[in-house]
Amino acid sequence: MKKTLISLSVLGLAFAHNAFAKDFVLTSAENNIEVSNWHITAADLGLSGATDFTVTKKTLHGGKQEGSTLITIETKNLEVSLIPTRGMDIYEMKSHGIRYGWKSPVNEIINPAYMNLQMRNGLGWLDGFNEMMVRCGYEWTGHPGQENGQLLSLHGRAGNTPASTVIVSVDETAPYTIHVKGLIKENTFKFSALETWTELSVTPGEKTVKIHDELTNNSDYDRNYQIIYHSNFSQPILEEGAKFVAPVKQISPFNEYAKKGLKDWQSYLAPTKGFDEMVFNVIPFADKDGKTVVMLHNQAGDSGVAIHFNTTQLPVLSLWKNTDTLKQGYVTGLEPGTSFAYPRQIERKQGRVKTLAPNGKQSFDLEYSVLTNAADVSSVQNEIDAIADGRKPTLTFTPMAKE
Repeated sequence: MKKTLISLSVLGLAFAHNAFAKDFVLTSAENNIEVSNWHITAADLGLSGATDFTVTKKTLHGGKQEGSTLITIETKNLEVSLIPTRGMDIYEMKSHGIRYGWKSPVNEIINPAYMNLQMRNGLGWLDGFNEMMVRCGYEWTGHPGQENGQLLSLHGRAGNTPASTVIVSVDETAPYTIHVKGLIKENTFKFSALETWTELSVTPGEKTVKIHDELTNNSDYDRNYQIIYHSNFSQPILEEGAKFVAPVKQISPFNEYAKKGLKDWQSYLAPTKGFDEMVFNVIPFADKDGKTVVMLHNQAGDSGVAIHFNTTQLPVLSLWKNTDTLKQGYVTGLEPGTSFAYPRQIERKQGRVKTLAPNGKQSFDLEYSVLTNAADVSSVQNEIDAIADGRKPTLTFTPMAKE
């Protein structure tokens, strides 16, 4: 589809009145460009008859969020915010008065300049963790571990890597889908040359956020990769009696502690002091094309969130239950990935560390759909039932590995 790229010199003067301006470069390390604050609407673009939308970028100030940036897309049925300075991660979604995300003790959008991923024996990633969706990868992911004498910190580097390029695009024809694209570079002399073009798309009038990421190995050598899309939700969907629903082929506890929660793997507790996190390793069923869907819905079954993904790209899912107190972090994670959350040296032995050949590429596609009524929840339930096709999950009570 033909697009018109508007230069930043023109952008500052005339973008709001140029009916043909569809692409906006907001960040470019190559061209030394950073637009700190920016705003565009359907009306500004001259899109007569289009469903109203607004796209805004702002730079945050104060504390450890100084210099962080936030891009927010607002439409009639959906609002979504993402963080270019934190791996293009999704901070939150909102629809019909419901916030999709969680309330972390980390209450600022932390600039990676203030992060030390190596601290606390590799747990420094937790100092910035408050997003709805975090890209955990791509060079490695999972719990901290030693491999070849090196400490690999929790969940990799991508989620704490500022985007080198950020472009906002609007399709030239109805329904005028909005795209936010970002380039994440994990380039380290001798070790890595992985670059990922991320793309988040929203169609005005819909209640779905689409993710399309393309990972490229720019090295002359084979390089490992792993990814977990750490997707996190809390109140009001997460509550006592809330349910995780999926076409589960096999589920097992991550460790010995999680074994006692396996019989209740689908349901959730109210905020519970002293509840240590429980993780379950899930292998989902999929349709003939590899597509599957998982859902979290509230106790009443009239609101929730669904994640569609492809098991040929993301074959496994980690189910993270952290139903601790509200101040500690009452949250659950639905996490499609190439790997489970064991350290990379364990995942390598399990055969789940992937490899890209020189110049090789791998795409990842997900859709996050907000479910704002009982009919939405019922529709996703029907999808899940069709994929499962009457097949029941196999519960395996022995963890597949030990850290």
